[in-house]
Amino acid sequence: MALSKIDVANMLTGATPVANGGTALTSGFVNGSDPRPSTVPIIQNGDMAVAQRATSVTGITDDGYKLCDRWYEYLSSLGTYTFAQEAQTSGNAFNNGFRTAFRIDCTTADGSPGAGDEFWWGIKLEGQDLQMFKKGSSNAEKFTLAFWVKSNKTGTGQVNFRDTDNSRMCSGTYTISSADTWEHKIINIAADTTGAFTNDNAESLQIQWYLDSGSNYEGGTAPTAWEADSAGDRNASGNLNIGDNTANDWSITGVQLEVGEFSSTTLPPFQHEVFTENLKRCQRYFETTFDYGTAIGTSTSVGMIRSGGNQGGRTSGRMGHSHTYHTLKRAVPTVTFYDNSGNAGTCARIDQGSGTGSNKNMGVATGARTNVQVTSTGDSTADVMSYHFTAESEL
Repeated sequence: MALSKIDVANMLTGATPVANGGTALTSGFVNGSDPRPSTVPIIQNGDMAVAQRATSVTGITDDGYKLCDRWYEYLSSLGTYTFAQEAQTSGNAFNNGFRTAFRIDCTTADGSPGAGDEFWWGIKLEGQDLQMFKKGSSNAEKFTLAFWVKSNKTGTGQVNFRDTDNSRMCSGTYTISSADTWEHKIINIAADTTGAFTNDNAESLQIQWYLDSGSNYEGGTAPTAWEADSAGDRNASGNLNIGDNTANDWSITGVQLEVGEFSSTTLPPFQHEVFTENLKRCQRYFETTFDYGTAIGTSTSVGMIRSGGNQGGRTSGRMGHSHTYHTLKRAVPTVTFYDNSGNAGTCARIDQGSGTGSNKNMGVATGARTNVQVTSTGDSTADVMSYHFTAESEL
């Protein structure tokens, strides 16, 4: 049997060697070089793999961080929804390496939203993580947003880039051509030489997928060049109206943001991260002691922090403890405590000798981005305090 020759040149340049010395360059790469200025994905958890809070939430009528880490939805008086981290087992997104998606199902419809009603889903990003776009300078770079999307509805959706430092926006649209089919979309956003992103840990950019809205957000034109933020332009080209029927659903995964302008043939591959690294990046914004996969506030002792009383002895007075977070938080987080029964704002005080215990209020004595010092109020004699917590520093 003939032996294929070894392509040493391609090995040295980083290009993918193939049989008999050919070259198989990956789309968006030149001789194996990665055109991206960032070694990690700009967007965290774009594959929807991390879901510390929950994997399914029903009866959603308000805004917040509900499901997959880092992903936010704004909902104002426009129906009721179920969110789920949806496992993928087939289809185009699955074939491209995505095993989970963020799915939204309408469970109570609103076919006639009020003028000021709106529903969008998206992400908020820190300014210090966006400096490679050089926004506000003469060398400003374009943005490329890519994602996989599926819905029972066909039509046009609008995506907005909203610069919250300078009250500016630019938009793009995508078309869902086939119902219930994963489709890959690429949106190019213009460079902006006006208004730099502030180089700090505060919010600078919102990326919003509009899913439904009232007339206040539909009267203008989707801007393809950066302009002053205008409410009437935010869903001017969108007609998905996910909230108008309980049969409607919308799913997304594989979200990536790149510096520069790319097409379907030049787009760099999605930067898949190992789960633990993805989780750690998400924990900058949210961390919990509840075991992964366990809903926040569940009655359980699994994962609880346990600490001794004063100098490790039994006490009927105040008890304290210091806990170091897994990673530096974006800002000093809001900490919520839970006892073993899932009651918020309390801990379990336990006398190990007698086996008796009581649940008492506890709070933050001193909070920092690296750790939290906690204290519980005095009660019957105990030598252990035990508690769960969540620490949130989202944008």
